[in-house]
Amino acid sequence: MIKKLSILILLVSSMLSQAQEKQSFSLEEAISFAIDSNYTAINARRDIAKAIKQKWETTASGLPQISAVVDYQNQLRQPTSFIPAEFFGGEPGTFAPVVFGTAQNASATATLNQLIFDGSYLVGLQAAKAFLDFSENANEKTQLEVRKGVINAYGGVLVAQESIAIVDSNLVTVKKNLDETKIIVENGLGEEEDAEQLQITYSQLLNQKENAVRLEKIAIQLLNLAIGIDVNTDIVLTDTLESLAIPGLGLVDTTPNVEQNIDYKIASNLIEQRSLELKLERSRALPSLRGFINFGTSAGRDRFDFFDSDQQWFASSILGFTLDVPIFSSGARSARTQQAKIALDQAETQMEETQQQITLDFERAKSDHELAIDTYNTSQSNLDLAKRIEQKNQVKFREGIATSFELRQAQTQLYTTQDQLLQAMLNMITTKAELETILNTPDYRNTRN
Repeated sequence: MIKKLSILILLVSSMLSQAQEKQSFSLEEAISFAIDSNYTAINARRDIAKAIKQKWETTASGLPQISAVVDYQNQLRQPTSFIPAEFFGGEPGTFAPVVFGTAQNASATATLNQLIFDGSYLVGLQAAKAFLDFSENANEKTQLEVRKGVINAYGGVLVAQESIAIVDSNLVTVKKNLDETKIIVENGLGEEEDAEQLQITYSQLLNQKENAVRLEKIAIQLLNLAIGIDVNTDIVLTDTLESLAIPGLGLVDTTPNVEQNIDYKIASNLIEQRSLELKLERSRALPSLRGFINFGTSAGRDRFDFFDSDQQWFASSILGFTLDVPIFSSGARSARTQQAKIALDQAETQMEETQQQITLDFERAKSDHELAIDTYNTSQSNLDLAKRIEQKNQVKFREGIATSFELRQAQTQLYTTQDQLLQAMLNMITTKAELETILNTPDYRNTRN
């Protein structure tokens, strides 16, 4: 009984582990998973974390700074000084060697520095916030690109799987024709060429099946990479190709809001950064004021007994201010300011170009999607015609009216039309994803407190 129980537990554990190894994803689940786990998305979030830390670093530079210094010196050979000997009753004009101070000296000092006014610090705070905004927009762009990549990869897997299913169906039909034709030829009622033609078609379909299986494996690995899981993970897709290949007519009829486009937002960030750089260069002509106060203590000994509580230490303290007033830089500040102004002009020109590029990208993506819709509709109609033509030739071939060559032509035309329809469905998915990305339909804006 115990042995049977152990075997049952092992079987259940094995089934559970196999079930855990397989992961199922709808398209939306795959996108949500990728937003969290895609390698590029992870690094984009880290860029935001770095920008937050950089903002605090800039802020902290204007807050009180405290430092401490502990110094110990052991003069192995003390320096000798010479003073007039007549100070000690010696001959005028002669000098006596004298050693000043103690052999061992120690001091400890704590200093507090405080920035009181610096124009560049105020600009630096604004620049740090601007950089954080840029990092968040860059993260939003990454998420949009990740989403588009997952949609394209997901559609690629579905197309590969559908291609395998179609080839399997075609193989069944051709194998049946081939077997029937061989029997007819063996009975002397048909020509050997009829069976050979069908054999060629069957062999080509077998090769096509093997290639489709290889492509499916690669497509799954590409999707796994886009999602952010191990490329060899076994996954199951719950959405169908038909459910994704739906025309985005609402997107085509949309008037694009350029300001919602992520490239526009990033171009705006660039203008803000260049404007702050110009402001920074101008602020360098302003005076800066810093204050400090320190407290220290020191002691000198002929031997190392600094920790002896009976020995005296001598305290000291200093309060001071530093006013730095830029007066003349031989034109260096002016040159830097002019460079910053030129950079700002360049950023504004790039913004104009970006606006035009967004409009052009939308029109191109709109045209591509409309073409994909038209091609899809045409391919569906052509597939219905190709099926009817192939079926008619099947009947004619069985009745001896059509040759095997004519049947093979009809079959080849059907297979080509099937491939065209699959490609049209994939184009429908990818062009719609491109439109959604340009319009920023899934607006991945980060909110912060």
